[in-house]
Amino acid sequence: MSTSDRGLGELAAMGLPDPATLERLANEYLRDGTSIPQVDRLVLPEMSSIGQLPRPAEIPKSADLAASPVNEMATAPGFSFLREIRGIFDWAGGKDASVPGIGKFPGGAEFDRAVSFNFLEEIKPLEKFGAGSGLSPVSSDLAGFNIPVLSSDPFDINTVRRDFPILLEQVNGRPLVWLDNAATTQKPQSVIDQLSYFYQHDNSNIHRAAHTLAARATDAYEGSREKVRRFLNAGSTSEIIFVRGATEGINLVAQSWGKQHIQKDDEIVITWLEHHANIVPWQMLCSEKGAKLRVAPVDDSGQVLLDEYQKLLNSKTRLVAFAHVSNALGTILPVQEMTEMAHHFGAKVMVDGAQAVSHLRVDVQAYDCDFFVFSGHKVFAPTGIGVVYGKSDVLNASPPWQGGGNMITDVTFEKTTYQIPPGRFEAGTGSIGDAVGLGAAIDYLDRIGMPNITRHEHELLTYATEAMKRIPGLRLIGTAKEKASVLSFVLDGFRTEDVGAALNQEGIAVRSGHHCAQPILRRFGVESTVRPSLAVYNNCDDVDKLIAAIWNLKSGRGAGLV
Repeated sequence: MSTSDRGLGELAAMGLPDPATLERLANEYLRDGTSIPQVDRLVLPEMSSIGQLPRPAEIPKSADLAASPVNEMATAPGFSFLREIRGIFDWAGGKDASVPGIGKFPGGAEFDRAVSFNFLEEIKPLEKFGAGSGLSPVSSDLAGFNIPVLSSDPFDINTVRRDFPILLEQVNGRPLVWLDNAATTQKPQSVIDQLSYFYQHDNSNIHRAAHTLAARATDAYEGSREKVRRFLNAGSTSEIIFVRGATEGINLVAQSWGKQHIQKDDEIVITWLEHHANIVPWQMLCSEKGAKLRVAPVDDSGQVLLDEYQKLLNSKTRLVAFAHVSNALGTILPVQEMTEMAHHFGAKVMVDGAQAVSHLRVDVQAYDCDFFVFSGHKVFAPTGIGVVYGKSDVLNASPPWQGGGNMITDVTFEKTTYQIPPGRFEAGTGSIGDAVGLGAAIDYLDRIGMPNITRHEHELLTYATEAMKRIPGLRLIGTAKEKASVLSFVLDGFRTEDVGAALNQEGIAVRSGHHCAQPILRRFGVESTVRPSLAVYNNCDDVDKLIAAIWNLKSGRGAGLV
């Protein structure tokens, strides 16, 4: 059988309608006489069924499937991928996304709908930019809402991957497969170039010097603040504070607003899903103030039990703090609903968005949260930069948490007058270059479009979840219906650190350990997990290599066994 026939047969297995269409599709998807790429490592015989899973990148383009039913929502010009994916999520229960059941891949293969992004049904078609307009901050018809326009260019995973030079690295003689994105994301060339340009041409301290470089550095720094404002849909740049990362942001809220407003016998509510950075600062504050820390439980899938959460809220609740997305399980929390419930009792709400911003569209005004924090390095920006969003009235009612230069209006030996927010909270020289890099990362995400990123990652998460569920002895930790990015697991007979070491020998980078989230892992009876985590530049080949390496490890053929 020829290479071309082999590729045609693979497409035919997907259940496509007629030979003429199949030939067109084969010509479209075959490159340089090669068939669609498959797993390139040793694969056990039992894994043959994995090879039958349809890969999201192989779904035919909608132009060749005009007769096939597609979701009407996915008809925006240029968003061809939106038409393509609908077939993945058709299941026996019908087209209502709220109906649980067995999903059907093209060609008839079934899967348990273990992960879901129901909110994606609400995404509206996006407008194209005018010819030659580049990135426009606000569309004409949405100008009153101050909503950024996102790219309507078709999503191309190969183009995205070429934007990240580190993916060309070799590790242990094999191409790097970066699946440690929940720990940190890699940087696109545009961010690297922007950092280099800043230090070559604009480097200066900001705000006060009367020279050209200071003006250029100030413009770049404050320009990034505006980009963050748009990215979060905050109402004003005065609500955007630059910090070193999400951890420092949470400590800022605790040491500033918290010390001012938390008193003896007050209560702070968090959840079992929290990173240590959203536990320890509140423990410290409660210990200092004589307040009480209360914890909302989760069910066996890793989702917060909202009824139990609501029972914890009362007139003593002063603050609720929770993650938007769990770093250990990937659970997406219902931010808007939980915030509304807390506000009913007069409590303020702080959302840890560190694991959300690179995967989901964020809208702090829609959430109505009082604080939202995230780290730049989790969203393709440099390390050493992060953001605290705070509502203007809340920030104005919060004292400085650090003293020094830049945050003052006037100083005498008797008295100091502080700036209004955000300057009040930015003592000393900040991470100027890294803030500029964060702005470049946001520009990059705008060019791709967050709806594109969300859908691509959800397809990949579904693909990987189904493949992992077929591996005997592999237990996924965290199976909430609403998930993003994270695929924590344990493997019978293997220590998590040994699995991580074996994967590393294959060039696959994952995280093994407790992920600074010990309470939630212990809720599931484990002290550590192996945590592959996805980002926009990952593809089906990355997942296939991960799955093949796990199968080989179980068979004793994997490198790195100890």
